[in-house]
Amino acid sequence: MSHGRYELSQRQWELIEEELPQPVIREDGRGRPSRSDRKILNGVFWILCSGSPWRDLPAKYGPWQTVYDRFRKWQQLGVFEKILKKLRLRLLQDGYLDLNTWFVDATINKAHKATAGAKKKKTRL
Repeated sequence: MSHGRYELSQRQWELIEEELPQPVIREDGRGRPSRSDRKILNGVFWILCSGSPWRDLPAKYGPWQTVYDRFRKWQQLGVFEKILKKLRLRLLQDGYLDLNTWFVDATINKAHKATAGAKKKKTRL
């Protein structure tokens, strides 16, 4: 199966699939089946990587509201944190991470208003 620019490969999907919450199935069997988690996640990646607004999500990922709602739900449940932990552990096990080289840079540089194109105030003497 080929995948799009921001979409998960089969191998990538298999690494994280079990971290996603299982859908709730009603006892009476009614209701709509939920959209594929993989398709939803690929839609989330498309938005995050492209920088596009949610409303510009391509139709192949489903309605933008559905993708957004699932994204927010997963965010609130800590699903992305679990996925990142699992991926970090995998990278560490495979020898791709050297924890001695990790650092956090909290440098903050404020730019003057004029750098964004604001006009300078004229001063009267």
